[in-house]
Amino acid sequence: MGKPVGPYSPVMRAGDLLFVSGQVGIVEVDTVDGPVAGSLAEGGVEAQAAQALLNLRTQVEANGATMDQVVKTTVFLTDMGNFAAINEIYCKAFGDHRPARSCVAVAALPIGALFEVEAVVHLS
Repeated sequence: MGKPVGPYSPVMRAGDLLFVSGQVGIVEVDTVDGPVAGSLAEGGVEAQAAQALLNLRTQVEANGATMDQVVKTTVFLTDMGNFAAINEIYCKAFGDHRPARSCVAVAALPIGALFEVEAVVHLS
């Protein structure tokens, strides 16, 4: 798991809850024909959303939980025109599980990202 891009903790536990800080589409490992570790996934918002949701899964599982235990997410988009496209990717990441969610349009995201997701996980 990569180092945060700012002065914060990637995950904090409070009782039975995990708070996962915003995850963007940073590639965690070098790929053969793609970006190097530490850079944004190539392929636009869809690729970045898929990578960010994979990064979220990595954080959740590294802390002993599963995506089925995510109870709330907040999604940040730099272009609300991408809403439908990211919904498809979001559904693939969560399967039949549907946590509560907010989606917010923002002017910009760190490192030029197009998509970011944060989550609250209930440890049961």
